[in-house]
Amino acid sequence: MAASRRLAALEAEVGARLVHRTTRSLSLTPEGEAFIPHAEAMLAHAEEGRAAVASGDEGAGGLLRVAASVPFGRKVLTPMLVGFLAQHPRVKVELLLSDMVVDIAAQGIDVAIRFGELRDSTLIARRLAANPRGLYAAPAYLSEHSAPTRIADLRQHECLTTPAARHWAFERKGRTVRQAIGGRFAADSMEALLEASIRGLGIVQLSDWNVRDDVAADRLVKIELTDGAVPDHGIWALLPTRRLMPRKVHLFLDALSGYLSNP
Repeated sequence: MAASRRLAALEAEVGARLVHRTTRSLSLTPEGEAFIPHAEAMLAHAEEGRAAVASGDEGAGGLLRVAASVPFGRKVLTPMLVGFLAQHPRVKVELLLSDMVVDIAAQGIDVAIRFGELRDSTLIARRLAANPRGLYAAPAYLSEHSAPTRIADLRQHECLTTPAARHWAFERKGRTVRQAIGGRFAADSMEALLEASIRGLGIVQLSDWNVRDDVAADRLVKIELTDGAVPDHGIWALLPTRRLMPRKVHLFLDALSGYLSNP
């Protein structure tokens, strides 16, 4: 009864129905779905307020929402978070994985991990680590096609990339060189592109952390070009604001920076 009265009062205050109610079930309305991240953020801020007056890192607590790409979340963040959660038992983590760029402010996300050029000037960016990248192909592909040695050679190869990509960028003596590329297979998933390269469909451009195990197992070979290199744009943490950054976010960023330097 108390919860129903408070919910009715909240709906009256915001001027929208937030929950569909029947005698047997409750479900969120579209307005309720939109309101939920903000409600969770308010609860998290209350938890952070309590943590602010607690002593040391033991005071860190509440829900930490982190967004990242699928491969980075699976191969880097999940292993790192095992130790992080063990060290901070009052912190809860919600890991949101997508290869699409998400609106972190609208979705109530505390930290988003991104790579390369950062175009959103409204967000706060912090560089966490270098992000070496390169060109890779399966031994089966390279046995059928001569490995490229120069940037221009890529025009003759099957290049695996996203549907919208038409060029790959390289660094040559401090300058950026763009090379038109093409191929018969494209995907909007980095994991799909990685799997396609392992199965011999072509050359892929990926971060070293994403292919480390496959190179060690001889499933992929790194291709070295004589006249250019794939640029390193870094691994970045994007934050919605610098103001009153919660302790849990500070701890997460420090832990991730340390993990990236010594995975």
